[in-house]
Amino acid sequence: MQKLNRIGLNNKESEKLAKELNELLANYSVFYQNVRGYHWNVKGEKFFELHTKFEELYNDLFVKIDDIAERILTLGYTPEYRFSKYLKIAQIKESKKTCDGIKNVKEILEAFQVLIKLQRKILDISGDIGDEGTNALMSDYIREQEKLVWMYSAFLG
Repeated sequence: MQKLNRIGLNNKESEKLAKELNELLANYSVFYQNVRGYHWNVKGEKFFELHTKFEELYNDLFVKIDDIAERILTLGYTPEYRFSKYLKIAQIKESKKTCDGIKNVKEILEAFQVLIKLQRKILDISGDIGDEGTNALMSDYIREQEKLVWMYSAFLG
């Protein structure tokens, strides 16, 4: 007999999904802190433009971090909160230099590539188990971030 969680999804499959969401949460958290650093430390010719764009991005990431953690809780599991754990499991690594705006934008594009790949994987899993809540969240994130990839790429020329 199949055991279901509070929202009617298979427990075993939900646990697998929560694990993937925790990996995504780790990546978002490291990315968020990197972008805060970009915002605080950017210098040079494009300062005003990038300073503003980086602030918009980190505010958006903050909301997404909370959404992902709440989704893990909705599935019946515990979101990871320890930054030491994030650094161990995240594919996105801490930025080493945050004052070079062009380098920062390139790192943002690399981070989006990681996030979009993870979100597509989660989308596949959530689709397979009929988890429309996670599915909708991932679809929205992917759509938004694909547009941002285009915009940041256009900025770089």
